[in-house]
Amino acid sequence: MREQTSVKQSSTSWRNKLINPVLNKEFKLRMRTPKAMWTLFFYLFAIGLMAFSAIYIVEINTGGSRSFNPEQSKVLFYFLSFAQLGLIAFMAPGLTAGVISGEREKQTLNLLLTTQQSSATIVLSKLVSSLGFMVLIVVSTIPVYSMVFLYGGISPKQLILVFLFYLFVMLVLGSFGILFSSMFKRTMVSVIVSYGVTLFIFGGTALIYVVLMSTTDRFYTYNANTYSWIGHVLAWNPAGALYSILDPEFTDQAYRIYGQPIATNKQPLALWKEFMMIYTCLSILALWLGIRSLRPRMKKN
Repeated sequence: MREQTSVKQSSTSWRNKLINPVLNKEFKLRMRTPKAMWTLFFYLFAIGLMAFSAIYIVEINTGGSRSFNPEQSKVLFYFLSFAQLGLIAFMAPGLTAGVISGEREKQTLNLLLTTQQSSATIVLSKLVSSLGFMVLIVVSTIPVYSMVFLYGGISPKQLILVFLFYLFVMLVLGSFGILFSSMFKRTMVSVIVSYGVTLFIFGGTALIYVVLMSTTDRFYTYNANTYSWIGHVLAWNPAGALYSILDPEFTDQAYRIYGQPIATNKQPLALWKEFMMIYTCLSILALWLGIRSLRPRMKKN
């Protein structure tokens, strides 16, 4: 009996360390509502519909052939990967941009700040609970991706890297959402700013890369060992980093100067690795600023 009691006490203590009251409340509020069930259903329905639509289009293009080319399987996998990345970019800011400002608008943030929970605990709990539901949605799409393995052409390593990349992108976008939710008093303002930053990360960096590459290409002379520094701009883009996971040769193409051969002795760092290095620092900075801006500070005279 004493051993069972000690085991229960140790498990309870570990649970209290890992799941604080704020995180426990947020998980229950997000996971036990009909809204969560319907969100999961429509997300899976959208991913499944896109997958079957892609297969149908491939069947039409091949003339209804019973054989399936592995290269066509790669196209399907690429399509699903980018479609899911787009859905993550659409949902992640909306799940995190109002977690702090919503408490402020409901006038419950002051009560939360008077508890024994630190600012870091509150912010990180809000982030984990918000992204926990998103992780559940993304993991539930694995059976949809299993259709790709029926035709071959995709390795399990690529699938694992893609899903780990999804988790990282969710963490990055969630960190920015938490930051703006802590900085702005209105949820609408924080949501707009979060989606604006997300749009710049996806579309703005790609546009800057294309413009710089097209305008500076004419100034380079022929050199077989030359890489363009403009490729580093594309390392800020999640879509470019994802494509570098799917096709490792894309990194060379991103840094390559148009019309010049690729150097073999100066290979650049993979786009997705550079992407993770950059946004790891930015995510840590965003969370630190969000924690500092959570509690009101007295002005010094």
